Amino acid sequence: MKTALITGITGQDGPYLAELLLSKHYKVIGFSPDTSAFQMRNLKYLNLLDKVELYTANLLDLSNIIRIVEKTKPDEVYHLAAQSSVGLSFDQPIGTLEFNIISTSNMLEAIRIVNPKIRFYNASSSEMFGNVKEHQLPVTEESVLHPVSPYAISKATAHWVTINYREAYGLYANCGILFNHESALRGENFVTKKIINTAVKIKKGLEKKLTLGNLDIKRDWGYAPEFIKAMWLMLQQNKPDDFIICTGKPQSLEDFAKTVFQKLNLDFDKFVIADKKHFRPVELAVIYGDNSKAKKLLDWHYKISFNELIDKLIEDEYKFIEWNEKNNK
Repeated sequence: MKTALITGITGQDGPYLAELLLSKHYKVIGFSPDTSAFQMRNLKYLNLLDKVELYTANLLDLSNIIRIVEKTKPDEVYHLAAQSSVGLSFDQPIGTLEFNIISTSNMLEAIRIVNPKIRFYNASSSEMFGNVKEHQLPVTEESVLHPVSPYAISKATAHWVTINYREAYGLYANCGILFNHESALRGENFVTKKIINTAVKIKKGLEKKLTLGNLDIKRDWGYAPEFIKAMWLMLQQNKPDDFIICTGKPQSLEDFAKTVFQKLNLDFDKFVIADKKHFRPVELAVIYGDNSKAKKLLDWHYKISFNELIDKLIEDEYKFIEWNEKNNK
């Protein structure tokens, strides 16, 4: 039985990854900042709380990480923990930079000290590429990084730290450059979650309006449970490498929202307001990726259309809302 350690196990990706690894008969260990009911919600929703071993860890404390890695002896480490909100990073730039960069450095250093044979996955981000000119799209693993938010800067730095540990110390360290991937487990501060959750509540008569920022931005949106499979595949290869995981097809935020409202038989113009106070200081206009390398080397294939994605997200959100209502009584 292999042992996998997941930082950020209580976020969006961590529970889906834990579910996948458990299905492959791994022992799964997770790092969480605390064990509050809210932190455990996503694991509980997927019925995983009693199936994983949890540690409360401070990822900014190297000695703490070293002790846990020595004790748990993981074969694979999936580093997902981060301050992952682009919008919040403009309000908390120093905290975002500190946590996202130092936590990655500490995980890699702990592996180098305790057992350099541990395989390491780093959650890089498409935000690292920044404002790419349209003639340079789609981005590939070789595209130039030009981050335009504190979050993106922190992720670009952590990305290069991971590559440096691979090249300088010979660690098996991979970077998964995931584009936007959504699910019902998304945090409330993410725009896709806000759109679907609010639209469903409008349908139920629980909300009256949805306020959004820049509707013209275009993103490469996919389904999180499918993207998770690529993380595991990356650590099963003979050699470590970096991979873009995406759909390869951009859609505007307006298209995303309008499709959600249309599928719920709601009048988009009646319920949705665009407000400039929700615009970011610097915004990416359009970005999408090329997943050819993942297709060829990982045999990872994304087959869900944009319409199917919206259907899945709406269906999942209804289930998640109902589960929350039952479990918070």
